[in-house]
Amino acid sequence: MSVAELHEIRARALAGPSEKATRAQHAKGKLTARERIELLLDPGSFSEVEQLRRHRATGFGLEARKPYTDGVITGWGTVEGRTVFVYAHDFRIFGGALGEAHATKIHKIMDMAIAAGAPLVSLNDGAGARIQEGVSALAGYGGIFQRNTKASGVIPQISVMLGPCAGGAAYSPALTDFVFMVRETSQMFITGPDVVKAVTGEEITQNGLGGADVHAETSGVCHFAYDDEETCIHEVRYLLSLLPQNNRENPPRVESSDAAERRSEVLLDLVPADGNRPYDMAKVIEEIVDDGEFLEVHERWARNIICALARMDGQVVGIVANQPQSLAGVLDIEASEKAARFVQMCDAFSIPLLTLLDVPGFLPGVDQEHGGIIRHGAKLLYAYCNATVPRISLILRKAYGGAYIVMDSQSIGADLTYAWPTNEIAVMGAEGAANVIFRRQIAEAEDPDAMRARMVKEYKSELMHPYYAAERGLVDDVIDPAETREVLIRSLAMLRAKHADLPARKHGNPPQ
Repeated sequence: MSVAELHEIRARALAGPSEKATRAQHAKGKLTARERIELLLDPGSFSEVEQLRRHRATGFGLEARKPYTDGVITGWGTVEGRTVFVYAHDFRIFGGALGEAHATKIHKIMDMAIAAGAPLVSLNDGAGARIQEGVSALAGYGGIFQRNTKASGVIPQISVMLGPCAGGAAYSPALTDFVFMVRETSQMFITGPDVVKAVTGEEITQNGLGGADVHAETSGVCHFAYDDEETCIHEVRYLLSLLPQNNRENPPRVESSDAAERRSEVLLDLVPADGNRPYDMAKVIEEIVDDGEFLEVHERWARNIICALARMDGQVVGIVANQPQSLAGVLDIEASEKAARFVQMCDAFSIPLLTLLDVPGFLPGVDQEHGGIIRHGAKLLYAYCNATVPRISLILRKAYGGAYIVMDSQSIGADLTYAWPTNEIAVMGAEGAANVIFRRQIAEAEDPDAMRARMVKEYKSELMHPYYAAERGLVDDVIDPAETREVLIRSLAMLRAKHADLPARKHGNPPQ
């Protein structure tokens, strides 16, 4: 074979099946696999693996169709100069469906990513298993799932959904750390609309069943949803800039132009002293992090809690915060699950945790109890108790009952706990506590309302004043809100070299 012949074969592989197939892909508002890789990686950095791979299957006309790449492009490149591995389904070839050769290519690049200790990004746009290859295709998925699990907590895994993902194929994204979706063009579901209609009689569209908005707002399967592929892939690059290469490294630090000692006088106005008045916790986060920038994970699911990645003095930090604007910031089933997974991710990749508390408790109700709020809430408790990264908590206002304990209190292992002068740490609110403790006195009083008001005031003065927890060593310091950024940055710097060992064990058995 001459060099000229090699170049001709490579050109055919790079061009794809046909111009018609490319036009059809663009007509759907979708980029080709190679165009997506070009957006993701630094210019000129992509090195392809097994570009000339072709399937060996026969029957059903497959022997006459043996395109190069076999419908998946695999390789590595860089994002902001750091190595990233990638595979991208090429919908123009067999609809991106997975066959034996296709799967083997993915297995190889996953193994390479694990061995090299570098993130893996999958650009998903495939029609599922290649039916013509039968059980061999299904076995290929098993190999992917096994490697997803092996890589979990070892290297960052990001799934970018840019087309359909149905059946068992949807479990690979579910096993990864982050899932991105694009509205209108990407869908995920185990059984499609036709099967749903046949079994249950329900009629629904593909997007209504498993579109980006459904998974971003209702199911929680999707962490990030965007209107177009370009924005989506740009945000994947941004997320990668906040993550380490693997679990043996720290996240990359950058120089910050935002002064560490910057005061935040505006915080006094952002957070009302009245514990019953709502406010936007996102604005508090904006005020204390570098340049007001943070990346919120699961922004539209379980909105009563915020999970975000940001930088403080150039160092990456994971933030978990109650959101008083939604359900008064209570913890419920979905908020507990959302925060628990985020805490586990941060702990796996050496990202310090900052917890901002303003929580009135767990959400009461029959649905919550029957839905398993006990075991779901325990997931968050388990995640925090198991985390060995630096952990700092800050109580802004309310911190009541079990929710206070679960939200990284000192008693479950927070390294440092701070509070603002507006804090109220207690078993429950003063009104509820007075009704329990002083029930008889209130009932027997000539003026029950006046007696209740007096008992509430007494309870507050005795057990809920801002310095009660500090006096008992449950809070390390009560700080001026304007100094919050400086105090937190100084504390994070001190904890940077923290080392904590867990007991020897194969693995824990977390609540499900």
